Order: sequence, then C-alpha cells, then structure tokens
Amino acid sequence: MFQSLFKLGLGLASATALTATSQAQETYRLPPQELVDIVDAAPSPWTSLSPSDDTLLLMHREALPPVAELARPMERLAGLRLDATLNGRHGPRSIVGLSFIDLDTGEEQNVDLPEDAGISFTTWSPDGSQLAFVMTRNDTLSLWVVDVATARARQLVRSGINAVFSPIDWMPSGDQILVSLVDPDRGPMPVAPRVPAGPVIQEASGYEAPVRTYQDLLEDEHDAALFAWLSASQLALVNTTGRPRLREIGAPGLYYSADPAPGGDYILVGEMEQPFSYQVPWYSFPDRTFVIDLDGDEVATIARQPLADNVPIGGVITGRRSIGWQASHEARLTWAEALDGGDPRTETDQRDSVWALAAPFDGEPVEILRTEDRYYGTRFTAVGQTGFAMEYDRDTRVIRRWLVDFADPSVEPRLAEERNYQDRYANPGSALTVRNEFGQDVVGVHEGYMYFAGDGATPDGDRPFLNRVSFESFETEQIWRNSGENYEEVIGLTAPDASSFLTSWEDPVTPPNVRWHQAGEETVQLTQFENPHPQLNEISRQLITYEREDGVPLSATLYLPADYESGDTLPVLVWGYPLEYNDASTAGQVSGSPYEFARLAGTSPRFLVTQGYALLENATMPIVGDDPETVNDTFIHQLVLSAEAARDVTVEMGFGDGERLAIAGHSYGAFMTAHLLAASDVFRAGIARSGAYNRTLTPFGFQSERRTFWQAPEVYFELSPFMHADQINEPMLMIHGQMDNNSGTYPMQSERMYAAVKGNAGTARLVMLPYESHGYRARESVLHVLAESIDWLDRWVKPEVDPMGED
Repeated sequence: MFQSLFKLGLGLASATALTATSQAQETYRLPPQELVDIVDAAPSPWTSLSPSDDTLLLMHREALPPVAELARPMERLAGLRLDATLNGRHGPRSIVGLSFIDLDTGEEQNVDLPEDAGISFTTWSPDGSQLAFVMTRNDTLSLWVVDVATARARQLVRSGINAVFSPIDWMPSGDQILVSLVDPDRGPMPVAPRVPAGPVIQEASGYEAPVRTYQDLLEDEHDAALFAWLSASQLALVNTTGRPRLREIGAPGLYYSADPAPGGDYILVGEMEQPFSYQVPWYSFPDRTFVIDLDGDEVATIARQPLADNVPIGGVITGRRSIGWQASHEARLTWAEALDGGDPRTETDQRDSVWALAAPFDGEPVEILRTEDRYYGTRFTAVGQTGFAMEYDRDTRVIRRWLVDFADPSVEPRLAEERNYQDRYANPGSALTVRNEFGQDVVGVHEGYMYFAGDGATPDGDRPFLNRVSFESFETEQIWRNSGENYEEVIGLTAPDASSFLTSWEDPVTPPNVRWHQAGEETVQLTQFENPHPQLNEISRQLITYEREDGVPLSATLYLPADYESGDTLPVLVWGYPLEYNDASTAGQVSGSPYEFARLAGTSPRFLVTQGYALLENATMPIVGDDPETVNDTFIHQLVLSAEAARDVTVEMGFGDGERLAIAGHSYGAFMTAHLLAASDVFRAGIARSGAYNRTLTPFGFQSERRTFWQAPEVYFELSPFMHADQINEPMLMIHGQMDNNSGTYPMQSERMYAAVKGNAGTARLVMLPYESHGYRARESVLHVLAESIDWLDRWVKPEVDPMGED
C-alpha cells in the first residue's frame, strides 16, 4: 500500500513538473526591429475645432506606455477600474501636450505645461475662448484652464479632484467651471479586515432578474465601503477669470453626474443610493435624480429608481429614464417612460412616451410624444424648441427620426428619416452642430438649411460628403463629396452657410491632415503630420468584392507586400468579425475605403504583411436571417460559407494557393476563429485574441442572441467552440489579457478552451498578458503579441508543405 502511494506520489510530482514547464512564464519578446520602430513611432495628434470655429486644437500623444503604468495598484469596483491614489480611473495617460492653430494666420502656439503631465477631460468653454482640462502629475489630479488667444495655462485647483466620474463641466456663462472634488470630510481609506465579519449572502426573491456576465463587481462589504469612499464627492464652482476662488455647493454625496441647466441657474444631479449590489455595475444601483440651485438647496426630486437588476434582456427600466436638460430652453427637463413595462417582448402599439417639465419643477409634466418603438433621445435644433427625436425597432433594425416641436406638442411630428440602421448606403450622415444662446450643442440651421456630413458608403467604398438639407422639406443637395485617390471627410464648418469648412485628408501613404476649404480660394493645408512608417509606402491595398455560395455578397480589403509580383502565391491571413443582418442586401454592403492611410498601430494584422503575408482585412462574415430570434441557428453554416468564399477568391485572384491560409480575429472574431477551425478544414491555423468560447458561461444572451440558455440550450451548446474542442485539429494560438473586464470574455474563457484543446490532443498555445484588459495597451504586450503571431504563422502556415502532415 505504502509503495503504491509512493509511486503515485512520484507520478504526481512528475506531472506537476511537466505542467510547470509547459506553463512557465517567459520574458517579453520582440518582433523584427522594423516593426519595433513602427510601434515606437509617436502617433499624430488628435484635433478639435473650437466652438467659435476659428481655432484648431491639437492634442499631442505619445507612443505606447510601458507595462509599468498598467501595473499601478488597481481597485476593481462596481464595474469600474479605479486608481485610489489618484481618486480617478485607472489607466495610462494618452495626451501629453496641447497646441492651437489660428485659422486666420495659420500660426501654431504651444501650451507650456509641466513635464511628465498627462492630460484628460479636455473641454472647450461655450464661446471657445478657453480650454479646461485635468492634469495628472505626481499622483495628483489638478484642474487647469488655457486662454486660447495667448496659449497660456494656469492652475485653478491644485489637488483633490474626484475623477471617478466626469469631474468638470463648464457653466453656461463661460466664466465658471463646475468641479467634482473629493469629499473633504471623508476619513481614511477603508482597510480590508483580515477576519471577515461573516459570509457574503445574496437572496433571490422570486422575480425575473437576468444579468449579463459583468466583471469587476463588488464582492463584499469592504468593496462597498471602498467604492463609497472613492465615489463620494463635493460639488464646487471655481471662477476662470481673476484669482481662482472655490465655492462649495451643497453637501457631499455619491454623485455620478452633475449637469448645469442651459440657463445656468440649476444643476441636475444623479446620486447613487445604498445598499449597493454585488450583481450589477454601478449604473444599475438604486439612484436618485434631483435638481439643486447654485446655493446647493434641493429644488425638486425628479426620479428615484430602485436596484435595476430585473430589467429584461434588451429592455429598459420602468419609470423616468434618460433624464436631461432641453438644450433649447433655459431650465426644462425631458425624459422618457416605457409604456410596455420596459420589456421588448411585450406586444404593443406604442413603447415609449416622452415628457417635459420646466422650472420650478412643481407643476405637471407635459407629454410631448409617443413612439411606436424604443425612444433613443433627441438632438435639439437652433430653431425654437424643435428637436429630432429618434426611435429604434430592434426586430427590424429600423430607425425613425422625427422633427418634434417641444414647445407645442399638438404640432404633428414630421418624419425626417426612416431606414435600416445597417443600410450604410442610405445613411444621410449626421447633422453638424453649433452653440446656441445657452452654449449648448444644437443642430445648426442657417437661412432654412441644415448641413449633414457622413461616410458616403458606396459599392466602391466610402466617399464622404457634405450635404445641405432643407429644414422644411428635408430635400437634400450635395455641396461637396470626396473624390480621387484619397480619403477626405468633414470635421466641421467654419462658416454657417458651409462656404468654408475643415476636412481631414489622407491617402494610402499620408496620415490624416487638416485642410481648410474656402469658397473661391485655394484649399489650405493647416497641419503637416508626417508618415510614421514611410518604409511601408509600397504595400499595396485594394478593396475587393466577391460572393459566397448562397449568393450573399462579401467584401474585404486586400493588402499585398511591397515586393509582391503578379503570379506569386503567398500565405494568406484572413481577419474577420461576424455581424448579424436582417437581409442579404445590407449584409453585402461595402465599408471602408482603399484610399485611407495604411495605419500600422497596436496589434494590427497589417503588420503581418511586412512579413510576407497577404491579408484579407475585415473580410465580411455576415449572419443573415429574417427572424432576429433565430438568426444564430445557422451561424456556423454561414461562417463556413463565408470562409470558403474568402479562400476561393484568393485563388481566383492568383495571390493565394488555397492551402496556406490562416484565420484570426479579436473578441467575437476570436469566437469565429475557434468555430471555423472546429467546423471546417479551410485554414491551416488560427489566432484567437480575447475571445469567449463557452456560451453556457454567458447564459443570459451574448452578442445579438436574445434567448437565454434555458430557452435554447441546444443553440448555446452548438455555438460553444468549447463543446467542439475535440474537432479542432489545426493549431490555434490564443491570446488574452489577464485582467480582461469585457462582459463574457473573462480570462477563464481562454484558459478553459486551451485546456479543452490540449486535453483532446490538439495543438494550441495560450498567451496570458499581465495587466492587460480586453485590448492591449502596453508596449511590451503589443510587441509580444506581434512576435507570437509572426512566429505562429511562420511555423504553421508559411511552409509550402503543411507541418501538420495533412497535405
């Protein structure tokens, strides 16, 4: 007996040693130096046009941060990731400098700021004369403001900013900022007890309460106390002219929003209430919405909501929701209320009603309109109190946009738009906005016309446009449209009649730069951002269309290496992401443009082109079905059809041999990758990043699936690659962030999928990236992912003879 146990012990020890070897931590690796140089190149600045339309803001960025910044201590609470030292969100900085370009002179002025500063929450004053932002430096958050004319910055609040939620907002007057401060009277940071007070208990009370697989939720009483400690804030006003003076408003509270009224006399406040929940994120906690005056005195309670843990899948809360100020009134609130109990499964002729209530908020609210489908907000205009209200039918995917007069609900709403929201070819674009008398963004209307800009999707790719639209008839006239071998889109108007406007211009070898179009004058280029990777200029790019066996049209962007010669066959990487559609016509619409700048950043699959691979990027993988309830019943079959069509087009065009193909994707694209490796033999290998593979772990729906596991267990089983791990006989590289907080793609998904493939004698490699979430941000992580991906494809796909011995 003892000898048997001894032998068993040796066996377990050997197995443990083997496991430790196979799971040993490696150091970060680097791809070829040419790719390191590209990753390390600083990206172009972000741009923003001032409300006064005379100044362009450049927000300068740095290359990827080191993993050490991601490794800062993190508190994972109520669906948020917080940095307790800063009392704000956790994460590396992205903006490191500011400058302004004067449109009249073309001169650029840099803003002088302290070294090692991180910039966030940049916001223009209503008149565009000032810019406010929060600075992160030396583990402190401070509030700064810049005078745009002189580009001089000064500090208004030295420390104590609470950035758990949005920390700053301009008052309509433009000379004060509403700021959220840390509760000045809070005690020391709560410390987790070594000995718990008792068990953590939850109890179901017999009502339907489906919840998604949220992450970073509160787990115990200490978490709840710490979240309250970090979230509690004190509202205050600080002036931006003269010597800064800070005036507190009211008492501290668990405020998640504070929005000044357009007239500046009131503040709409959203406040969480305790007890918190361990099952849902903060935005589903009990809360109260109320109005205060500038002395902090409460004027009116607008709504009080209980814990929202029983909202139907795809539904909304009952009672007042989407509460906000009417942009065209000095102090009037609007909101929506569900007429169907918030349940999209309820058969009804009308789903929502929209209401308004003006100051002093003690009268009866006025019903403005009722919608046939779910209401999704209103964009107000510069004409009276009119606004474009939008509703959406989740079954047909149809959106309708109505012009509504909020001042006179008896006026019949006028239909301005009705289309399937996936119909890109029919998309009229977005209305360009102006600031109204209250400093609020509203749809601009000049001499009876509005101006719309959009992507301009066509069967030949996107061709952005600028249209003039009659406010009375909605008749449309095209003013400008992108043409030529470049991609140019509208940023904003610099004249109310669109006689001058700014665009972002790029071509395959030139990054986006800002241009100024003025009627009767030569176009002026305002910025001169250089190509960070000119060595890749010779990579070719082409938008291709093809068709799968059932007649559904497909498309992809084809990239070929710089040294590619016609007639050569290359190994091919197909990168895709499945999307669901009601009909084949919208599923087959082309997106993107062959004339956009060929950006190589992050972990883009385009890096593989530099290593001798052809790339089909954004290869469409549509899932088409009339009934959104059952569209997933043919998910796998349609995926395989799309994959076969992608393979066939590589052969027909001559750059592929039909054998050396790999499939790859991120998130739902990783889910797709695992399915295609299990259900087909189209590909030699796959790369799956940050995916979900066992749908029984997301039992209350996933992606567009509306049925729960208990309603359609066979679908959840069939659509779980984990259940078909024994059929994956091609090598699969899985990559996942160890701290992925995306709903459904928690790290265990990849860990268990790897174990399933390995346990069934499959070939797989699992790479878990420290401190990374759903996307990968640290320099070390990005470079390692590229190195792993190149090595994997070089090993399993590039050779002429299949290394798996299946040729």
